[in-house]
Amino acid sequence: MNTYFVNEAFENGIKDYLNSKDNPEGIIYNSFLVVVIRMFINIYGELDIINPYIVKNEEALYTNLMKYGDKKEQIVQIFNLIQSFYNCSEDSILLKEKCCFFVEIQKRIIDLFNSKRINYDVSEDDTREFFDLLYTPGTSNALRMSYNYLNAENIYEVAEYYKNSMKVQVEEKKEDKKELLGFDIYNYFNYSIADLSKMNSDDIRNLNKKIYKSLDINENSINKEYLLKEKVKELMNKHEPITTGNGYVDILLIMSIIVTVVMVIFIFITFVF
Repeated sequence: MNTYFVNEAFENGIKDYLNSKDNPEGIIYNSFLVVVIRMFINIYGELDIINPYIVKNEEALYTNLMKYGDKKEQIVQIFNLIQSFYNCSEDSILLKEKCCFFVEIQKRIIDLFNSKRINYDVSEDDTREFFDLLYTPGTSNALRMSYNYLNAENIYEVAEYYKNSMKVQVEEKKEDKKELLGFDIYNYFNYSIADLSKMNSDDIRNLNKKIYKSLDINENSINKEYLLKEKVKELMNKHEPITTGNGYVDILLIMSIIVTVVMVIFIFITFVF
């Protein structure tokens, strides 16, 4: 019995993505399952999707997909829909049901994109790329455009869902905006991006107050943000390790230090004895 990563459809989608990414205009790269993988990559980054597959760690994948506040149940439902779509394409009797999965999967992934958009700034380029990946009459790829006409009863349904979804989320974001400090500051206090994504605006405000108070900075000061950054920078410099930021270069640096120490000891012994 075959054991698939998540399920047969998701694993095949990743395999086809890896095998076709060098041909961005090709049929496989623009097939639905591969585009679904590309949507995930747009939201979470390629490493968060591909690395768990390479090491066969499904829990790592779920953790990555929940980092913007979505529940595991939501992710599982999407994976089940993807498998259902795949089953339809394998069974001609079920082809009539294919369009509903085709549209529903995209709607659920739009919701994931929105979760990121609500809590974090998403660049205009990433937003444009994500929308273009959706199967709409306005996509830049002719293959995806044709596929939309073939599989959707309403060719504008996904585009309309995206547009309305964005409007609602923008309004909610304005009402409950998270006043975030720099991520390096949160990182210094051992709060990760995943931790922040689970907090609402009140939680963030309370956390910010604690940070200002712990550093003895008046939260009502006009230049409080500048004072905060300088204070954290000062504290980080006191504990800053010797590193270049590049693992390979760091190894060479450490080896050179060790060699230098050994040479000094050797020279000392030679002259003394």
